[in-house]
Amino acid sequence: MAERMVGKQAPRFEMEAVLANGEFGKVSLEENMKNDKWTVLFFYPLDFTFVCPTEITAISDRYDEFEDLDAEVIGVSTDSKFSHKAWIDTPRDKNGLGGIKYPLAADLTHQISRDYGVLIEEEGVALRGLFIVNPDGELQYQVIFHNNIGRDVDETLRVLQALQTGGLCPANWKPGQNTL
Repeated sequence: MAERMVGKQAPRFEMEAVLANGEFGKVSLEENMKNDKWTVLFFYPLDFTFVCPTEITAISDRYDEFEDLDAEVIGVSTDSKFSHKAWIDTPRDKNGLGGIKYPLAADLTHQISRDYGVLIEEEGVALRGLFIVNPDGELQYQVIFHNNIGRDVDETLRVLQALQTGGLCPANWKPGQNTL
């Protein structure tokens, strides 16, 4: 039986990554917490696949909205930082990312994917998992689903905004509406 994660401290991580400027560096939950930022951490199965570039570029195209909400976005797969770099440097019309506005992290040991409960052990790849962590390091939201389905950026932003209200948000709540 899986252990509950929401409402608990999120598993800490530090990973090698390709940063938004295209250089290699590191990303960590602790750094985001130190900077009083929300963390939107999402896992995807593999670079150079079919569904993944659609969601990674969709999030990048709307990155300014995440930034306006004091959130740092980090994409993660079990690919290497070198694979990430090659994919980022490949134009979008050639199944690449063509540059993105947030880092892609490399979970080569699979430990972070395992810690977040998204690793398909027998394949060595992650399921699509999305986690929102508040600036205090508490995991506020998680959703994990089949790899054939891409994420909805509108819904991710809506959930982040709902969490930031600190109130009770009814079904179908939208930003600007009253909380309960």
